[in-house]
Amino acid sequence: MARNMQPILKRCRTLGIEPSVMGINKTSNRNPKPMKRKQSEYGRQLTEKQKVKFIYGMLEKQFRKYYEIAIKMPGIAGENLLQILESRLDNVVFRLGLANTRRESRQLVNHGHILVNGKRLDIPSYRVKIGDVITIKERSKGSERIKQIIEDNASRVVPKWLDMDKNTLTGKVIAFAQRDDIDFEVEEHLIVELYSK
Repeated sequence: MARNMQPILKRCRTLGIEPSVMGINKTSNRNPKPMKRKQSEYGRQLTEKQKVKFIYGMLEKQFRKYYEIAIKMPGIAGENLLQILESRLDNVVFRLGLANTRRESRQLVNHGHILVNGKRLDIPSYRVKIGDVITIKERSKGSERIKQIIEDNASRVVPKWLDMDKNTLTGKVIAFAQRDDIDFEVEEHLIVELYSK
């Protein structure tokens, strides 16, 4: 399986993303180099696509597939794409505060620590539905690492489209994510323009 092994802080600086969007509290000591040339329209579109792909941790083939699904859905294609990306299981685990980063949430799902509606699910790209209940496996709750993650994320704000019970570590999807639930700057219309050429 292909993986993106680029250093996160370096990639964040290149794409103009705050590391906190990725779930990382570090900052780079290097000063960003000012852009000397004006970026072309194609360059802006490509950068926007690369930024969203990097944030959600996916490669081109899967991202393109999500775009194809988004344009067939009713509504605005760019907002549909963001809604699909937000509804991935690894992202929902991250949003609920059950992992520090999306990469870590993907690993938790892959290793079978996450239950959806009481059943073990190890597919990070699984798209959750309204009413799905996400929990940590009972045996995994005693793990030192899981306890540390929960403690670190105790103050994290859960988005309004999710409901989280911190005592039982149970999250529920109560709606789909809307455009104003996205917590980073993104111009999704540029992605749609890039793919529709």
